[in-house]
Amino acid sequence: MTSERMKAAMVLADKCWEKAYAVEPEFVEQYLSFAEELLTSKSEVQGDDFRFYCKSRGLDRPESLHPNVWVSGVRALKIIGWIDRIGKVEPTQLHNHMPTVTLWRSTLPVSKQMIKMSIFAPIFPESKPQTTLRIDLETYSDVDLKKCGVHKYVESDNFEVLLFAYAFDDEPVKVIDFANGEKIPYELSLQLYDPTVTKTAYNAAFEMTCLNKILNAHLERDQWRCTSVHALYLGLPGSLGEVGKVLGLREDKQKLTSGWSLIRYFCLPCKPTLKNGGRTRNLPHHDPDKWALFKEYCARDVDSEREIATQIAKFPVPDQEWDLWHLDQRMMNKGVKVDRKLVSAAIECDGIFKERMTAEAIALTGLENPNSRNQLLKWLQVEEDDDTIVDLTKKSVPKVLESTDSEIVRRVLELRQEMAKTSVSKYHAMARAMCDKDDSVKGLTQFYGANRTGRWAGRLVQVQNLPQNKLKDLDLARHLLKSRDYETLELLFGNVPDTLSQLIRTAFVAREGCRYIIVDFSAIEARVIAWMAWCQWRLDVFATHGKIYEASAEQMFKLPAGSVTKKSPYRQKGKISELALGYQGGAGALKTMGALEMGLKEEELEPIKEAWRAANPEIVQFWYACERSAKEAVMGKKSVSLPIAGKRASLVFEYESGFLTVQLPSKRKLYYVKPRIEAKDLLREKFVVARAGSLTYEGQDQKTKQWTRLSTYGGKLVENITQAVARDCLAESMLALNAAGYTQLATVHDEIIIETHKREARTLKGAETIMGRSIGWAPGLTLRGDGFETNYYMKEIE
Repeated sequence: MTSERMKAAMVLADKCWEKAYAVEPEFVEQYLSFAEELLTSKSEVQGDDFRFYCKSRGLDRPESLHPNVWVSGVRALKIIGWIDRIGKVEPTQLHNHMPTVTLWRSTLPVSKQMIKMSIFAPIFPESKPQTTLRIDLETYSDVDLKKCGVHKYVESDNFEVLLFAYAFDDEPVKVIDFANGEKIPYELSLQLYDPTVTKTAYNAAFEMTCLNKILNAHLERDQWRCTSVHALYLGLPGSLGEVGKVLGLREDKQKLTSGWSLIRYFCLPCKPTLKNGGRTRNLPHHDPDKWALFKEYCARDVDSEREIATQIAKFPVPDQEWDLWHLDQRMMNKGVKVDRKLVSAAIECDGIFKERMTAEAIALTGLENPNSRNQLLKWLQVEEDDDTIVDLTKKSVPKVLESTDSEIVRRVLELRQEMAKTSVSKYHAMARAMCDKDDSVKGLTQFYGANRTGRWAGRLVQVQNLPQNKLKDLDLARHLLKSRDYETLELLFGNVPDTLSQLIRTAFVAREGCRYIIVDFSAIEARVIAWMAWCQWRLDVFATHGKIYEASAEQMFKLPAGSVTKKSPYRQKGKISELALGYQGGAGALKTMGALEMGLKEEELEPIKEAWRAANPEIVQFWYACERSAKEAVMGKKSVSLPIAGKRASLVFEYESGFLTVQLPSKRKLYYVKPRIEAKDLLREKFVVARAGSLTYEGQDQKTKQWTRLSTYGGKLVENITQAVARDCLAESMLALNAAGYTQLATVHDEIIIETHKREARTLKGAETIMGRSIGWAPGLTLRGDGFETNYYMKEIE
C-alpha cells in the first residue's frame, strides 16, 4: 500500500509536472521521447549522457527550467528501467528528493507514469538555492590504496569508513565518528542525493567511491566537483598540503602535519607484536588521545579544502571541463577488463624463465648473485681486464657487447638484458589492481594528471608507456601462453621475456559479447603546430596524403615531391627531425630521440637542425612570438593577444593575480604560478637554472618531483600550448562520442579505447568520422581519426 509520504510526494510532483508542461510543452514531450530512446539503447545512463544525447538531437534546456532537469531525466530512466526488469522499486534504489519530502525507505509497487511524474520536482530555478557540501573521509582497508586503486580498496571485506567530516557552505565542520557507532544524520543523507546541493572534496573520486560502497547506492556524479582538479587546472601541486603551502594559507587552515602518522596508525594494518598483544589493526580505544587528534585532522582537511576552494574560486574551471571530468569518472568506474588467465600465466612463465636464466648466469660467472649490479660489474671488469667499465646501464651494456671477444661475457650480458625487462612487472600491477567482482582494473588514468596541459596521466599499470607489440601472430602467442605451453612459446617466438612484454597490451580484453574500437588522431601535434603557425606546406600535406615524415625530408633537403618513400634513408631523417625539433630542440634533442643509435653521425646533427628550421620558418617565428608575448604580459601585468592560424584564432597571454595565463582557442586557460622575469642569473646549488632576462614560474620539477622555480622559453611554451590544444581536440571528440552513445573506457595519449557490443550499430567508421570533424574554435584545422577493431587491446600491426 502506498505510504503517506509517497502520496504527498505525488501530489507535489504532479503540480511540478503540470507547471513544467504548461511552461515548456514541446520541450517536455521531446524530453520524454528522447529519454525512452536512450533507455532502450544503453544499459547504464548518467546525467551527462542524457544531456549530451538531447543536445546532439537539437534539444537544449529552456532558461525557464532548472539545470537539474537533466538529473531528473536520468533518475526517470533508471527507475523506469528497474520497473521494467523487476516490477518494483527497491529501497536502496529510490533516492528521489522533493523540496519538502523524500521518496524512499519502503518497497513500493509503482506505475511507470507515477515515477515519470515524480522525478520532475524540483526543476524550476526558484525552487531552492544552491548549497555546497564539503566532505572528507578517513577510511580503513587491508588493500594498498596507492598500488591497487580505490575500487579494489573498497572491494575488500575489511573496508570501512572511520570518520566522515563535512560542512555546509561557511558553517562549522562536523565529524561523524563511524568507528564509534555514529550514523549519518537523516537530513545529511538526503542532501547527498539532492541536486541543489553541490558536493565537493579534495580528490572527490575517492569520496564518491567510498560513499557509493557504504550507502549501497549510486551518487550522481554531475552533482560533484573536485577541488584537486581545480588546483591542477591552475598549475598548482596535486596534494592538499602542498597547495595550502603554495597559496600561503593561514597556519590554522593548513593541513595538519601529524596526519600521515595518524593514517599509518588507524588506516593501515599494523604488524603484530608482543607489545600490542598480537593485533593486526589499531582501533580508537587503543589510543584515545590519538583518535581525538585524528578527528581534528579530518575536520581540518575540510577546513583547508574550503579555504583553498575560496581562494581559487575567482579562476573558475570551464563548464566543459567539468562535463569531461564527469565522463572521465564514468570511464574510471567502468574500468577495463583484464584477461585473468593470461596475466596469471605470464607471471608464472616469467618466474620459470628468470629462474632458469639466473641458474645459467651463476654457472657461467660463479657469482652468488649475478643479478647484483656490484657483483656482476666486478666480474665483468676482471673478465674484460677493463676497469673503465663503471656501470651496467641500458646504454652501456650494448657497447660492451659490441667490443667483447668473449662468448661467456656476451651470453652473461644477454641474460642480464633479458632479466632486466621491467615491463613484465606490469602483469603484477594488473593482478594487484584487478577487481575480483568483474576482473577489471579501474582508475587506469588520472584526469588532469599531466598538470597544466590537461592531459591524462597513467596510474596503477601506467598504460601511457606500454611496450609495443610487433609479433606477427598475437593470437597464437596468447593461446600458447594461456595454455601454459611455455616451451612451444619459446620455440616459435624466441626470447620469452620479450614475448611476454609484447603481450602486455593484449591482457586488456573486451567484455563478453563486445569488441574494442581503438581510434586515435593521426599526427595530432604536428597538425596543431602547423595550424597555429599557419605553415602552408604542412597544412597542404595534412589536407592530402598526411605523410609528414616524407614531406618534411623533401622540404629539408630540397627533394622532388613524392621522391621520399617509406624505405628511403631520408625518411628517417625527416622522422627524427619532426619528433625532436618542433619545440626549439637542437642536436641534444636529436640525440635524446636516438639519432646516433639510428646511424646518424654527430657532425650531421647541427645541419639537420638548420635544415628543419629553414624549412619551417613560420614555426620558428611562432616560438619567439609566444616568448615575447608571455614576457610582455608579465612585465606589463597586462593582456597580450597573439593572432594564430593566419589570424583565424588567437592566444591571449595575461597576468592575472599572480598567474601568467594563456587562453587557448577553446577558451580553456593554461596557468603558470608566480611568473617573473629574472633580473639576474638564477642559481641553485651553484648551478645556473635560468639566465638573466629569462621567464620563470613555480612548478613541480619533473625529475625531483619537488615544487621549485622553473624556467621556460618560446619552444617550451609552444610545446605546452600545442599539447594542450591537441588535448582539447581529443576532449571535443570524447564528448561527441559520448553523445553518440559510444562507451569509452580510457584514453592513452591521443588514442581512445571504445568498447561496444558486437550487435550494436555503432561502428569504427562512425567513430573515425566523429574524430575527423572540424571544430568550431579551430577553423582551418584538418583532423583525421584512424582506428581498427579488435577483441583485445593492441597497437595495430602494419
